Order: sequence, then structure tokens, then C-alpha cells
Amino acid sequence: MENTPNSRKLDLNKPMMGTQQVPINVPAIISGKFGRFGGKFVPETLIACLKELEAEFNWALEDPEFQNELQTVLRDYIGRETPLYFAERLTNHYKNEDGHGPEIYLKREDLNHCGAHKLNNAIAQAMIAKRMGLKSVVAATGAGQHGVATAAACAKLSLECTVFMGISDMEKQNSNVLLMKLLGAEVKGVEGNFKDASSQAIREWVGNLQTTYYLTGTVVGPHPCPSMVREFQSVIGKETRRQAMEKWGGKPDVLLACVGSGSNALGIFHEFIGDEDVRLIGVEAAGFGLDSGKHAATLARGEVGVYHGAMSYLLQDEEGQIIGHTLLVWAYKRLSRIEGIIPSLEASHALAFLEKLCPTLPSGTKVIVNCSGRGDKDAATVLNYQQYSM
Repeated sequence: MENTPNSRKLDLNKPMMGTQQVPINVPAIISGKFGRFGGKFVPETLIACLKELEAEFNWALEDPEFQNELQTVLRDYIGRETPLYFAERLTNHYKNEDGHGPEIYLKREDLNHCGAHKLNNAIAQAMIAKRMGLKSVVAATGAGQHGVATAAACAKLSLECTVFMGISDMEKQNSNVLLMKLLGAEVKGVEGNFKDASSQAIREWVGNLQTTYYLTGTVVGPHPCPSMVREFQSVIGKETRRQAMEKWGGKPDVLLACVGSGSNALGIFHEFIGDEDVRLIGVEAAGFGLDSGKHAATLARGEVGVYHGAMSYLLQDEEGQIIGHTLLVWAYKRLSRIEGIIPSLEASHALAFLEKLCPTLPSGTKVIVNCSGRGDKDAATVLNYQQYSM
């Protein structure tokens, strides 16, 4: 593993989060276990509810009517498939003095309706909630992208929507708060950040199990929640494989994605887990450095623990309390000014790693970066960041 100033590289040539302990042809949706990770660490009162949700999820995977409706929504409402864009000027930027270097492509999830990959999962889960006869949806959001996606999905399907969000995040992402309200969602502020908002959303769900659906946007939580998000986001990787074959008649050599809570990374990686000749590289936020205590490198520096009903890697203090995350401003302006594409700060972590990755690659290597969201919401943050220099 290697450091960059503001990101942490994880080379995931082997399946991530312990999946190497489960045969690839045995999907984790059967058990919800990835080796020792995942599972259901919840009170007995939630077991029956989660079993019902698992049954509905398995039904959705096999039901032709649901799948046909989902494909129609993905195409006509969300705007899939998203382009696989050859970033010519970015490719030229990273060529060496001899004119050699990798070819860089962007998977343009930022062009989805609502501006990110989040709606792929949100609409599918909202459809399941509707089928289950539930009237209300609760969700938690950090930067607001999942909140906007959930609010949009609920508006389309006539479901009540409540989104919990950390007060500090609401201040930073006011434009997304306004969008959620415009879409009809009730946005409730919570002291703290995303982890605190998630805890409150789960409490709300547990108190109203008969009427409310908890719509998670991340690959965390008790089974089947992570498997649902992975399954509904896997459309990204499936499209990527097909588009690569159409463009150059083969597979990508390297897939690059930011790794926060995992939805966009697993969305593009999952299709290629069994391809040993495709490198899967996840980039975490190292913030002010891995030894600073102010970073979000959960997989690189985390410890195993149970959080929100599942076993995973966590950033914890000495008492087992979860430590908050930070994000960086890196590569945001570069892509904006070179390609005319404004990426989210989250996606900028993956773009930043190109600086270190590209000089190590043979000329002509096909690199695909998952541009998981657009950066309108982050423009003020970047422009006010006085220490950044091109």
C-alpha cells in the first residue's frame, strides 16, 4: 500500500472486504457474510423485519415484471446507460516526455438524473418499499446525494420521505438540502455528521417498522442491506464491461474508484471481481495524513468492529466510538479546467490518484475512473479553499 498526500490507495486485485473467503460463484446475498464480515448484529425485534426484506429482495431479483419495470426506470427516468468517455486532454496531461502514457476514460455517473450514481439504488429500493405496502421512507445522507436521490424516488412513487442529515453537513451542502425539500422530503438536522444521522434514521425506522422503510445508500448495515445496494449499483460495472468491449474490443486494465461507504466502488468493481487481469483500485481519503487522526482511511487504518448491525472495518477511538471523516479538495479544478467536467469531491479522490498511478503504467493501458457524481454542490467549498493551487 502506498500514500499520496491526500488519498490512500488500496489495490483490490483480490476481492475486497473478505470476499476471497467466499467462492465467487456463491453470491453473498445468500448469507450476507463476506468471510467474517457482514452479517446481522441486531436486536431480536429486527430479525423478522430483515427476513421479510430479504425475501422481498430475492423476489425482486427473480421477478420478470419487477426487472422490466426497473430497466424502464433506469433508462427513461435516470437516463442510463451513462457514457464511457475518453478523456483525451487528461490522457495527454499524463503522458511522459516521450509522449507515452495510459488512456484515461471516465464512467460518467455524474450524468445520471440527480447528478450521481445514488439513484440507481434508491429507485429500486423505493419500488420494493412500495410493493411491501409501506407508506413512508427514512434515509440518512452525508453530502446530500443519497438524500436527493431518495427524495426523488419517493416523489416519483408517492411515498413519504424523511431524510436525516448532520447539521454541519446541512450547512456545507445547503443546495442539496433545498433540493430535498423541493422534492417533498422532510429534512431533519442531527447534531454531528453522517454517522449520527444514520443512527437517528435507524432509530426512526425501528420505532415504526409496520409503516416505514429504511432506505440505505451505502454498503453498510445488517444483511440484506449491503447486498441490495451492491446489486442495484452493479449496473455500473455491467455497462462498463459492455462499453469497453464496444470501444476497444476488450476489458479495462485498471478500474479506479473512490472508497467512502462503498456504493460507487462496488458498483463498478463487482462485475470484475472474477477477472484477475483487471486491477481494481480503491482510493480512500487520507485527509491531513494517516498519522494525523484526521482522515477517512477506514480500510487502510481501521479496526474490525460492529457498526449499524454488521461487522466491518471502523475508525474507532479507545472506547469504541466511531470517529468522523474528512474530505479533500484535490483534482477537482484540474478535471474542470482540462475536460470541462466538474466532479464531486468524493470522485476527486480517485482522480487525484492518477497523479501517482499514471507514471507506473505501460503506454496504452486502459484506465477507467468512476466519476460517481457531479460537483455543483462542492463549488463554493473549492473556490473558498485558499490553500489550493493548480
